[in-house]
Amino acid sequence: MSSDGEPQSNEHELDAEVETRSLNPARYIMIGGFLGAGKTTAVAKLARCLTDQGRRVGLITNDQGSELVDTAMLASHGFPVEEIAGGCFCCRFHSLMEAAKKLSGESRPDVFIAEPVGSCTDLVATVAYPLRRIYGESFSIAPLSVLLDPIRALRVFNLAEGGTFSEKVLYIYRKQLEEADIIVINKCDLLKGAQLEALRAALSGQFPCAERFEICAREGTGLEPWFQRITHDCQLARPVMEVDYETYAEGEALLGWLNATVQFWSQAPFDGNAILSQLAIDLQHRLNTEGAEVAHLKMTLDPENGFGDLGVINLVRNDYAPELSQNLSDPMQRGELIINMRAEVAPELLGQLLASALEHCARKNRGLDMKVQHQEHFRPGKPTPTFRLRAFA
Repeated sequence: MSSDGEPQSNEHELDAEVETRSLNPARYIMIGGFLGAGKTTAVAKLARCLTDQGRRVGLITNDQGSELVDTAMLASHGFPVEEIAGGCFCCRFHSLMEAAKKLSGESRPDVFIAEPVGSCTDLVATVAYPLRRIYGESFSIAPLSVLLDPIRALRVFNLAEGGTFSEKVLYIYRKQLEEADIIVINKCDLLKGAQLEALRAALSGQFPCAERFEICAREGTGLEPWFQRITHDCQLARPVMEVDYETYAEGEALLGWLNATVQFWSQAPFDGNAILSQLAIDLQHRLNTEGAEVAHLKMTLDPENGFGDLGVINLVRNDYAPELSQNLSDPMQRGELIINMRAEVAPELLGQLLASALEHCARKNRGLDMKVQHQEHFRPGKPTPTFRLRAFA
C-alpha cells in the first residue's frame, strides 16, 4: 500500500503477464453505474444490436456473491455469458481475463461487454488501464460508460425529495460519475422537462468533462448515438481520479448483500408472474418497515422445461412499483427462483426478511412448496485491486 492508502501496481508483474497478441483486437466495452441504474437491460440491448449486425458478442457479468440474476437474464436471451463472482473486476482482474479466454474458446467474440458490480468504482485505473497495458494488442478499450437512474440522481443531488443513502455510500455513487468518460441518463421517460433540465445542469456543473447521452434502454430510445460512440471510439488518455479507499470500503460495507436460490413446485400449475409480483411487493413492504434504503431487488423465475422462458422482476427504489421486465408465457409446476437483494441494512436482516416473505408466500398459495437451495448474505469486503495504474499506457 502507498502512503495515501491506495493499492500500488507492480509493473514488473504486469510485464511478465503479457501474452501473445491478437492481430485483430476485440472491442472491450465496460458499462458501469450504481445498483438499479438499468445496466443489464442496456447490455442486453447493445448485445442484440451488435448480434443483428453480424458481430459476435461475449458478455461478462460480475457480483460480490454467486447465483447472479443478471447472468440468468442475459443467458435467457441466447447470449454467451461468463460470470465472475466473489469480488469486483478490479479485485478479480485475472478472473476477468480467464472469462474472456473461455468465451473466446467457445464463441470467439469480437466484442466483449462487461458489466461490473453496481457498488464498484475506480474502474479506469484498475481495469481499463491495466487491460491496455497488458493486452493492448488484443483489445481496443471503449470509453467507460456510467448509467444512472434519473430519480435516484435527482435525490442524490438534492433536486427532489425522497429516500437516499448515507454519505459514504454516496461517495461511491459520485466517484462512479467522476471517472465516467460517458454519463448515460437512463429511464428518461420518468422525468418531466424541468426535472430533466435540472439534472442536466447538475451533471454539467459537477462532471463537465464527461460526454452525456439520454436514453430509455427498456423502450429502446436514444440508444443509437451512444452505441455508435462506444463501439467505434477508444478511450482517451486522462489522469485517473483520486480515491480514498478507506471511505470506499466503508461505503460498500454499509450495503447488505443477499443472493439466494429457491426451488418451487406444485401438483397444480401456478402463475409464476403472480408469485414474482407477490414476493417483490412483500419484500418491499418489509424493507420499508425496517427503514432499509433499497439499492436493488431483482428476481428471476425459471420454469423447469420452460425452453428458455424466464420471468424477471425488479425493484430499484423504496417507493417504486416492482416491475416485471420479462413475463412468463405459461403456467408452471416446477421452477427455480434466483433472488438478488441489495439494501443499506444489516445483511442478516435481509436473510430474515426473505425467510418471512417465503413463509408468507407458502401460506398464501396453498399447494405451493418451496425449498431454499442456496443462500448467502454478507457485507462486501474491502476492495483490493490486483493492479492500479495512474498512467494511460
